[in-house]
Amino acid sequence: MSSPNSTSALSVWPMTLKVDPAKRVLTIEFDSTEVYAIEAELLRTHSPSAEVQGHSPDQRVTQWGKRHVTIRDMVPTGNYAVRIVFDDGHDTGIFTWNYLRQLGRDGPVLWQAYLEDLKAKNLTRG
Repeated sequence: MSSPNSTSALSVWPMTLKVDPAKRVLTIEFDSTEVYAIEAELLRTHSPSAEVQGHSPDQRVTQWGKRHVTIRDMVPTGNYAVRIVFDDGHDTGIFTWNYLRQLGRDGPVLWQAYLEDLKAKNLTRG
């Protein structure tokens, strides 16, 4: 799995980005016809920010208590990404189109690993 800030040889372009009325799911449709619905909790717990990812894999910080987090805003960043603002105040994650695609594709595997990490550390989703 590539890092959040890596770019792949294949770039994708979002055709639509839509947040549901409850602000808990981001749906993204790419020009490749792939469509993903990504939960706000997964986006928040896997934010590409240094606060979450650290500056190396061993510095990654497990996010917990984010079960009820919602998306407050999305701010375009150049033509390659969006900065997602969450209702818990986190707003430093720059989500590239490729990273959002990765989260969509790998979401179930990432989610399971996240749940196992919480359990191993005696943390909860909140």
